[in-house]
Amino acid sequence: MLLQMDSITKSYGSVTANSNVQFSLQKGEIHALVGENGAGKTTLMRILYGMESPTSGEIRIDGKPVSFGNPADAIKHKIGMVHQHFMLFPTFTIAENIVIGREPSKGVGFDRKAAATEVERIGKLYGMPVDPWKKVADCSLGMQQRVEILKVLYQGAEVIILDEPTGALTPLEVKELLIAIKGLAAQGKSFILISHKLQEIMEVADRVTVLRDGKVTGTVEAKDTNAEHLSRLMVGRDLVHISRNKVSRGKPVLEVSNVSIPGVKAKPLLSDISLHVNGGEIVGIAGISGNGQSELLQTISGLMKPGAGTIKLLGKDVTGAPVGDIRESGLAHIPEDRYQWGVAKDATVTENGLMGHADKHQKLGVLNGMSIRQMVGEWVTRFGIKTGSLSTKAQYLSGGNLQKLIVARELAQKTPFLIAAEPTRGVDVGAMEIIHGELLKKRDEGGAILLVSSELTEILKLSDRVLVMYEGKIVGELDADKATEEQISLLMAGGKAVG
Repeated sequence: MLLQMDSITKSYGSVTANSNVQFSLQKGEIHALVGENGAGKTTLMRILYGMESPTSGEIRIDGKPVSFGNPADAIKHKIGMVHQHFMLFPTFTIAENIVIGREPSKGVGFDRKAAATEVERIGKLYGMPVDPWKKVADCSLGMQQRVEILKVLYQGAEVIILDEPTGALTPLEVKELLIAIKGLAAQGKSFILISHKLQEIMEVADRVTVLRDGKVTGTVEAKDTNAEHLSRLMVGRDLVHISRNKVSRGKPVLEVSNVSIPGVKAKPLLSDISLHVNGGEIVGIAGISGNGQSELLQTISGLMKPGAGTIKLLGKDVTGAPVGDIRESGLAHIPEDRYQWGVAKDATVTENGLMGHADKHQKLGVLNGMSIRQMVGEWVTRFGIKTGSLSTKAQYLSGGNLQKLIVARELAQKTPFLIAAEPTRGVDVGAMEIIHGELLKKRDEGGAILLVSSELTEILKLSDRVLVMYEGKIVGELDADKATEEQISLLMAGGKAVG
């Protein structure tokens, strides 16, 4: 056995993140680690990568006990980790990012040409070719993921930990990444794959270990299981199948007419965008990241001002209005980047939950702490948000639990219109079931929802109509009941829908 983690326990005061965990990895194996948000997956891998020390337990490599005081120790033992949020320097080239810390030298200076040559060589060697001179800022998310993997391979990693590696990738990029992982495993590299996307795990993994509440509930051969069985091990119950009911659509709640935003160069960020969302419907927007979806949502919510066109909410012109005024007019917003737009990381769970709800919990300018805690406590129970207490700072919640808090807060606004941008990014199957159910409930009650998601299965599952964006334009509209992933993918790539 290449790697063994025996009886790993990690406690933070009275909270136990990992309890007597057994985990092993063979050479050339792809071993998936799955579980609900807060189940202890990332903590376990942070221990393996030297970012945390176990309270008890032992790590062995090739049968020999080892201990890591920091990531540098793990790297010395040929263990590398690609984190969920990339750690790259946008203004540096691909080669500079890959060799940083181990730069080839020429005399007393950095030999950029040698770095580029070596990066090009290892890219070809591992079947992941890159342009070493290209700046990371100009790379797609899929290419940035490739750079992160090449960086740990350059450091000599034989064991590679991937934390939610497909979370922000397009379907084509996901397919390319899974092929690359399989190819590297065939060359003898070993992978630990943390993911909540069970279908992808079934496609690529050799074995799967499931954590629930910090404990292992099962380790199974991927060929002997299925997504339904893994879901039961993760959440301890069968998931409920959710489907869209037929409801009559109401009047337009959101009306966007001929909205454009000029770009820094010749190409506009948005070009003559027109769309509407009626009460009682979910309109999904599909598109490869960077094709104007973010700018459209920021323009609707007041974070950006359009160069031309109008935006109406419930018949009221809100074009270019302040964010606060637009929210008061009937908009709630689940942002695509929970850390940048969704929370204050140094604020507590309660304080983050209060955002946008303060007026309902004050009298004569004094906040009612009891009613606020009761409100947020109900969300914690209803959405299964795992937190030590309501006084825990947001930065200590896992990404998935933070996402659930934001979704609960924005849905509780009970506004006529909701922007839901990547509402289930980084959440487990149980939380996804809850969030999908809540979005459909809002729609069934007459709410209007504009949904942006990089998950085409989510778009097709929840949407009544699907709009596809490409290079700042809406290039297609499809009935979700008749659309296929292939049709949408073709439009996303700039092609024309067929059939």
